[in-house]
Amino acid sequence: MSLYRPLCIGSLSLPGNLFLAPVAGYTDRAFRSICIEQGADFTCTELVSSEALVRGGVKTQTLFRRAHNESRYAVQLFGSDPDVMYRATAMLAPQRPDLVDINCGCPVPKVVKTGSGAALTRDPERLARIVEAVIRASREHLNNTPVSVKIRSGWDAQTINYRESADVALAAGASMIALHARTRAQGYEGRSDWSHIADLVSRVSVPVAGSGDLFAPQDAAAMLEQTACAAVMFARGALGNPFIFAETRSLLLTGSYAIPPLQDRIAVAFRQLALLANNVGEKSACLEMRKHFCAYTHGVAGGAELRRRLLHADTIDAYRALFALLPQSVH
Repeated sequence: MSLYRPLCIGSLSLPGNLFLAPVAGYTDRAFRSICIEQGADFTCTELVSSEALVRGGVKTQTLFRRAHNESRYAVQLFGSDPDVMYRATAMLAPQRPDLVDINCGCPVPKVVKTGSGAALTRDPERLARIVEAVIRASREHLNNTPVSVKIRSGWDAQTINYRESADVALAAGASMIALHARTRAQGYEGRSDWSHIADLVSRVSVPVAGSGDLFAPQDAAAMLEQTACAAVMFARGALGNPFIFAETRSLLLTGSYAIPPLQDRIAVAFRQLALLANNVGEKSACLEMRKHFCAYTHGVAGGAELRRRLLHADTIDAYRALFALLPQSVH
């Protein structure tokens, strides 16, 4: 069987198993749209605060708007109050997401201190109530859209409890488990332990999506082969490199892949800038795209000086003027 294959998550059918993971501050509508153009089979929003959503935060509502080419997408919610999570899920109805994902893995202190994110894996009773609440809201307001849960390996090296967290989520009705094979204490440092993914795959009957240390097509192929996970979720490996989806698909199907030339990569970055400007206006888009352009130009000759200048670009014309200095770039 090919490592690249379709899969089903509850009632949701997907054409392939290469996913864009939710990444706070990066996986906005414009970037998700670009990733789909570059071959992502499924995308997920940034994590959305259930508390902010039910309070009517306008900025929060923009986080889960569907991109024009997102025929299938997930919205990720985080929170610690089952009732608020129920109400937030119900509010997603106008967007008709294809999956609702519950964040039980975010290690960021401002999320954890509220009892959300990775803190939920330390409170299995609350985790169960939240999954049940989201599933009930999905059944009553979202036409029974599948619900998934994203977890980490555990709180720290002494508390590896992904098995218990997954069991609780599945007993409550989750249709997929996504496992980032690091602990909360690790944050994004050190190595992820893919043996946890393989172990979870062997223990559960629902799809398991693997995450952690996927920075190249070869990494995705290795994770799929070593763990037998149903899907891989690219996070930091896709930032500034949405091409990783098409490259991985090519590697899995043909055994090789081609890296796009610099000219094509920069052209895609400018397309992302244009999409973002259309969404939020040119000024905000230019400020937001500074970090993305820094990622797109990683490894480019003279890139350090270019990235220093990028931090001052505040118009699309300013970006074009900077990239006109690169002999192979598009302007």
